[in-house]
This record gives sequence, C-alpha cells and structure tokens, in this order.
Amino acid sequence: MESDRTTKLEFGVQMTCNNCVNSVRSALEGAPGVQSVQIDLAQEQVLVEASLTSQEVQRLIESTGKRAVLKGVGAAGQDLGVAVAMMGGAGPVQGVVRFVQVSQDSCLIDGSIDGLEAGPHGLHVHALGDLTRDCLSCGDHFNPNGKQHGAPQDTERHVGDLGNIVADSSGRASFRLEDSQLKVWDIIGRSLVVDSGEDDLGRGGHPLSKQTGNSGERLACGIIARSASLFQNIKTICACDGVTIWEERDRPIAGKGRKMADTPAANL
Repeated sequence: MESDRTTKLEFGVQMTCNNCVNSVRSALEGAPGVQSVQIDLAQEQVLVEASLTSQEVQRLIESTGKRAVLKGVGAAGQDLGVAVAMMGGAGPVQGVVRFVQVSQDSCLIDGSIDGLEAGPHGLHVHALGDLTRDCLSCGDHFNPNGKQHGAPQDTERHVGDLGNIVADSSGRASFRLEDSQLKVWDIIGRSLVVDSGEDDLGRGGHPLSKQTGNSGERLACGIIARSASLFQNIKTICACDGVTIWEERDRPIAGKGRKMADTPAANL
C-alpha cells in the first residue's frame, strides 16, 4: 500500500553560503508532501520531514545544483527500528531499499531500484540472508505463519509479500510502501528480492500463483541489515553510490560475503 505517512530524512548537502541555504530551502518548502525543513549551514546538513520518497526529496535538493547524500532515516514519531538492503545481482539491476518501523503495526518501505524493464515487478522479503549463490540461495518468501502467497492487503499472505513495484521507461522504480505485517526486528539478516515479472498476488491460476505469485526469475537481492535512525548514536562505516550506511556496533554489515572496512566515507 502506498503511504502518505511522513518520515524524517537527513541529507548531507554541499553548502558554502546563505545563498545556498536559501536556494535549498526554496526548492523544498511548499513542495507537495514536504512538511518541514531544517538547514544547518555549518554542518552542511538538511533535515526534511516529508511523505515523499527519499529519492524524490533528493531530486528536489539537487534541482538547485547542489549534490545531496542521504545520511539517515527516522520516523516522525516513534522509531522502533531501521534497516537497509543494498540490492544487486549478476545483471544491471541495483538499488537501495530502507525499512522504518514507525509503530508496532506499521513499517514504511522506501526505495529506488534501477536497471529494470519498464512495468511491474514482484518485491518480496525472503527467509534467508544467504547470497553465496546470489539470489538463488535466499530461500523462499518469508512465511513464518505458513500461509499461501497473496497481496499485501490480504490476510492470507506471506509476511514477506510486498506486491509489485513499477519501473518507468528509464528502468527506475521509486516507491514508498506501508505494510502492517512486516516488522523490522523480524527481517534483520533476511533478504529482499526483486523479480523479473509481475506478481499475480495469488490470483493468476498458475501452479506457482499461491507460492510465489509466478513473478519470474530473481533479478537482484540484498541482505537486510540494521541501519541507523536519525536519533541514534551512530558510526559511519561505508558509503557507496552516494548512500551512507551505518551500524550501531563495530561489526561488518552482512552482504555478499564481503567484510566492509571501517573507512571514512570521503575515501571511498
């Protein structure tokens, strides 16, 4: 389900003067979906509360000619957990998807995935955080209650069933979903997978409809790792493709069997 709930987004933005601040503020304030804007010139920091995707807010900031890097995500009210999945695979599909638990009964999923064919693609949380054989080793859909596959709004569904995201003509799918069954604390260490085709939501009549939604091969995947909210004491350990990832403790983020070094973002 598309969400209009607001979240707080922290961006690092290269700003050198008050004119830069005014330009960024003008681009954000009054934009549909933006609730509030706070800018700290000395820290080169922009805090935005919005119901937009992080990608949409970043585009607004960068419309001023200033480069923006998303540095943190948090709930506008409660913040019960934040996670991130860096999506990749053998092909060109890649992206970043973030999960914010805003209440006991609501998880926001905000993401952008590139390299897709235009049209709908199934998106699912899978049971295993195993990428030793890329996406083939991620296991089945996360289904702790032993139910049949269904749509996100169905009672009869896998917990990991997130429905479809839609890629535009450029191959990008930017999305912001709200789910009542997914809990951040249940999915840390599992995986997120995007498929080649449309999920029929269990209604297609195909033998795989009630198992996978008959959504085709697994195009890209990523282990769901604990991330940082705006309200935690955090340590930067990795930055790639303009996205900074944090961990709360001194341990590597899971993913593809690689250990990420404790490296300042500016050196990556």
